[in-house]
This record gives sequence, C-alpha cells and structure tokens, in this order.
Amino acid sequence: MKAINPRTGETDYEFAESSRDEVAAAAARLRQRQTEWEARGPQTRAAALMRLADAVEVRQDAIAEKLSVDTGRIAVARMETLGFVGNLRRWATRGPQLFAELPQDASPSATPGVEIVPSFSAYPLFGAIAPWNFPVILSHIDAVPALMAGSAALIKPSEVTPRWVEPMLEALTAAPDVPIEYVMGGPEVGQALIEAVDYVCFTGSTATGRKVAEAAARALIPVNLELGGKDPMIVTASADAEWAARLALRSSIVATGQACQSIERIFVARNVAEPFLAALVKEAEAVQLTYPDPAQGHIGPFIFPSQADKVAAQIEEAAAAGARVLTGGKVERLGGGAWMRPTVIVDVTPDMAVMRDETFGPVLPVVVFDQIEDAITQANDTSYGLSAAVLAGSLDEATEVGSRLEAGAISLQDGALTSMVGDATNHSRKTSGLGPSRMGDEGMLRFLRRQALIRRVGDAPTIADFAEGTR
Repeated sequence: MKAINPRTGETDYEFAESSRDEVAAAAARLRQRQTEWEARGPQTRAAALMRLADAVEVRQDAIAEKLSVDTGRIAVARMETLGFVGNLRRWATRGPQLFAELPQDASPSATPGVEIVPSFSAYPLFGAIAPWNFPVILSHIDAVPALMAGSAALIKPSEVTPRWVEPMLEALTAAPDVPIEYVMGGPEVGQALIEAVDYVCFTGSTATGRKVAEAAARALIPVNLELGGKDPMIVTASADAEWAARLALRSSIVATGQACQSIERIFVARNVAEPFLAALVKEAEAVQLTYPDPAQGHIGPFIFPSQADKVAAQIEEAAAAGARVLTGGKVERLGGGAWMRPTVIVDVTPDMAVMRDETFGPVLPVVVFDQIEDAITQANDTSYGLSAAVLAGSLDEATEVGSRLEAGAISLQDGALTSMVGDATNHSRKTSGLGPSRMGDEGMLRFLRRQALIRRVGDAPTIADFAEGTR
C-alpha cells in the first residue's frame, strides 16, 4: 500500500498490507502471550507499561518525526507522542488502584443459604481500529487501559498515516513483554481484526462506525464506538466578546479542525455578536499556515487530501444559499498540499451541510440568537452528541446552560476540553458513539468481565423438595 505526504501531495511511503492469515497469526500469538500477561497481576503489568512509557519517551523524537510526516504538523505531533507517554503512565498508576478497589469479599444472596463471591478477568484479546487524525494517541487510547486490565492488544492504525509504526516497533522491542502487535491495511484488515478479537474499539466516522458495529454484532463481541461530532458552542449575553472569540477560535482550528471534539457550530447572543465577530475575524486573520516553513505558523495542511474537497463543498453550498464568508473559505494548494485558513461564516441556516454534517476542517459557522432557549434548542438540533461548550459571564451561568445540552461532555468557560482531560467519564449521545466511556475509570473497567462464584453455605435442596404435593 502507498501513503501520501500531506505537505507535498506526493506518494512517498510504501508498506505491506497484512493478509487475513497474518491477522489471524498475530491474534494467535497474542492469545498465547495474554494468559501469562494477565497472570502477572496488576502491579507487574503496571511496571511493564511504565517501561514501555520510558522506551517511547527515549524515542519520542523519532516517533514524532515520522508522525509529523504523516500529519503535516510538528508541534502537535510532539504533543501527541508525549500524550501517549502520559497515557501509559496514568493507567500504570491508576490501574493497580482500581484493582485494589474491586469487590472481593463474599456477600449474602437474596436466596437463603447462598453467598456470592465476585471474580474478574480480562477479555483475552482487545482490538482497535484507529483513525488518521491523531494516529498515535487514538491507536492506543483504548489499548493501554485494556492492557492494564490484562488483555493483549491487536491494533490496526489508519492506512493514511502509517509511518510512525516503525519507530514505535523499536520502542516495543525495548519493552518486549507488553503484548501489542500492529496489523496494517485498509477496511479488509479491519474486518479480519474484528473476526479475530474478543472486544473491539473503533474511532472514526459515524458511517464507518455503523459497519464496525454490524461486523461486531455478527461476531457477537462487545464494541465501543467513538464517532463523529458537530459540537456546538454557546456564547451567552454576559460573556466577554474578545475572550470568547479567542477561545472559540482555538477550540475550532487546532490541528486544522481535524478533531472530533472541535467546535463546529457557534451560537452567540445578539448583544455581543458584533464585537465577538469582529474579534473572531481579527483572530482568524492573524493565524498563520505552517507554510513554507513547517516549523513556523499555527495550522498545517489537511491530512487526507479528499477532506479538503469535502470542506470546500460545504462552504460553497452555504455561500450559494446566502451565507457570507467573512474570512478564509478557500482551499489553497501550496507545495502540493491542501490548506485552508480559518474560515468564519455567518447567515447560515440549519439545513446547510456546514451546520448539519461533520466538517472536520477550520470552519467556524456563527449563528446569532436572541433568547438563550433558542440557542439551546438549536445546539441540540443535531444527530450528533459528542461534546459541546458554553462561554458565559460566570461559571454558574455556564453550568446552568451546559447542563441542558445533549452531549457526552460539556466544556464550561473553555472549549474542546475533552482533548485535554482524560479522567472525565462521559457517554456520547445520539450517533456520536456507543458503549462505555473511554475516559475516567470506566476506561479500564469495561475490559473486565465479571464472574459470580455462587456458593451454597446452607443445606442444599434435594429432589424430595421438588416432589409434587410438597408445597
């Protein structure tokens, strides 16, 4: 298979696609390793994850360098690599604590003469199908807590961003006792992975998520889906306009807006709309592309070339229907890559794709409202429910408004906090996801199967107790 460099547009990397037999062989190897891995116990597994964290940290420059080629961005690639290190260490610290807190003692059953003793074991083989927007973090965000729980991990990174896997394999060589393997390729490899594992997690679009859920249902295995979003931000009448504009911009365009938790719809109160828009346009026009120098500027190219065309089509449709583009709005072909400056759009309507469908680009559609009730209704008028944000004059006001939004995680007095906070348990609404939370303690506990040891402590009934006429 071949991968495209997002900065140059050139196909400059080739890798071998895993066959079905290779996926099956990797799964078989991991199943053999998993028994011993789980038997080690939480403390020993935690120590192994710490060693892997150290190995990744030592190789962070090499991993980030390859990741920057995959994604076209340098600073975010470095942050992502260190974020993976932090995730390993967080679960290596929290995991043993969670195991210590699990119930262990017998408890009386509602059935007389019976006690129940809980027992826990991990799903033997965990599988991940990862996206291209944050390749390192999202390949491992579920795998690390699964490993901590006692599972082995089979991971399919995105075929769009495969380069980082090579230096990551070197880190695994330095921490060889951690049972992780990668299989490379497209949808067919993902299908083979689902058929080979006991639990699958998928991060990506809602459309593909449906296919993963159907495949998992056929395999009769649990599935976690972290899917698309159309995250709203409400700016209330009491908010400081310039402060809100700065936060709205950052929350919308970091990583070129190629993040599921990016703000994609902004609802601003009429009395602050004019200064808010003025500040937002000013802030947007100050943002620099990381071109021609990749080490200078704020936002990079689109990672997936066709995504630029999708975003451009949404903007063009909105403009044709009467929306006004205040700044940005055009795909720029620079050095072979596809780029877009922050784009502020007004006079948008709910039926426009830019307000209805996931955009995944640096686009900020702004709607002016008169009553907060209208803003809440419009914010909730979506098929998505991943996350949302509220900016207000006080935290109390932001909390009151935020509690009425239909999304799994609500950022208050900020935006897109789910990209920074890993311990906030939440459940996506509507078509934005399915299954337990990947955040918080539930992130690990979901990979533990509970077994009930039901023991008789009184006299057991005999067949005579079931004879006709005895009751």
